[in-house]
Amino acid sequence: MQETYCPLCHGELEVRDVAPCAECGAVPQELEHFKSGKHSYAEYEVFPQLELTLCHFCDVDFGSRDPTFFGLPRSARIGYEFMRLVQPIQEPTLGKDKFCPSCNLRLSFLRFVHEARQQHAR
Repeated sequence: MQETYCPLCHGELEVRDVAPCAECGAVPQELEHFKSGKHSYAEYEVFPQLELTLCHFCDVDFGSRDPTFFGLPRSARIGYEFMRLVQPIQEPTLGKDKFCPSCNLRLSFLRFVHEARQQHAR
């Protein structure tokens, strides 16, 4: 975690406790959901050679995101049905990650978005 600034907006990052989901894991409510065992987690290949750990809610909801956010055309289809399950997370743990308060996203997801945009710009 060497980054000090957000790879998307370049705002200053802060360190937070996080649940395993790269998308929602920094949300305080999600930490409570983790502690009470409400979520299961899995690693997915979302785009070719780009993997992401998601909870069972965010994996299904992923397709509701605007594909242009990932550098794709508006007409592109994304979502659970296009992902490849890499592996379920058998023993998930809480951790630490940096978080961008401007983007409201954790660094692991910000890196993923940055890499996806680079991949789709080629």
